[in-house]
Amino acid sequence: MNAATTAQYTVAGATAPDTRVFTGAEKAAALLLTMGKPPAARMLKHFDPLELRQITRAAANLGAVSNAAIEALVEEFTDSFSAGVDLMGTAGEAEQLLTGALPPDQVADILSDVLGSSNSGLWEKLANLPEATFVAYLEKEHPQVTTFVLSKLASSYVAKVVTLLRRDLRNDILRRMMAPESASDEALRIVEGVLQAELLNASVSVSSGDNKSRIADIVNKLDQAEADDVMRTLEEASPKDAAALRKMLFSFDDLLRLSARARATLFDKVPTDTIVMALRGTDASFRDAVLSSMASRARRLVEGELNNGAAPPQREVAKARRAIADLVLKLAQQNEIEISTADSSDTE
Repeated sequence: MNAATTAQYTVAGATAPDTRVFTGAEKAAALLLTMGKPPAARMLKHFDPLELRQITRAAANLGAVSNAAIEALVEEFTDSFSAGVDLMGTAGEAEQLLTGALPPDQVADILSDVLGSSNSGLWEKLANLPEATFVAYLEKEHPQVTTFVLSKLASSYVAKVVTLLRRDLRNDILRRMMAPESASDEALRIVEGVLQAELLNASVSVSSGDNKSRIADIVNKLDQAEADDVMRTLEEASPKDAAALRKMLFSFDDLLRLSARARATLFDKVPTDTIVMALRGTDASFRDAVLSSMASRARRLVEGELNNGAAPPQREVAKARRAIADLVLKLAQQNEIEISTADSSDTE
């Protein structure tokens, strides 16, 4: 559509007309609501998912639009459009606009995003951007904005992004994410609009427990040196939060924090070649503790492999160790094993 159209409109209850500047999405929403369901349904099938969300949001927030305003819009596109009645854009009208034109699950998904002020399509697309591109953009923003944006993205992607941030900014952002400020729906829409325009086109309050789980998930995916650096910074700023967070962290080196029973459960689920790779380069006492938790046949296989073969690339060793640590966290979340605190002793 062309640039925004200026038209006269009257809001229900107002005493005088005002001048309104329609955005492209608002123009599309107004015209689709005006033309009725059957033709609107045919038109909607030509929009992509992101455009559908933008139009639905515009329809839900359109408010009262006078016949004069509609006529001004219509004249931009056609001379043969007949005069109609005033319309009111509401959430209900937006739902009616989509119902029947799209599959029910897609309608539910779009309305959930729009009325819940969470444009998942946008955030999914952002998570597909190269990390370096996203970092270059975020480093120009205020840390609070960066914190808010990262809080909307998957932990695995955030972990990749924060490793590329400047050390001071990275630590500040993760500290802020421990207790993020809530954002209004209007602020969220503004942020989404800017991200769409500046990145893709060229108010959410989380509980303290959820915040800690999210930060733990991110820190658990960092290299050990980076994770230690983040924790030192957090301990200086908020010792209480750092202590709570540390109980949720787990690396391959923490395997001895698990009870013998938990280690047996774990290694029963880990492929032998992954165990062999992860144990490369470990000291004898650590290796013996791990091997003692394994069934005798599996233990002999691992010992045989460890006594033979050349040293593998360090990145392969790190990958295997990360896989085992991730499995520990997964099993703990499923309550199949329990992770003891750092100062707990193995009593089994």
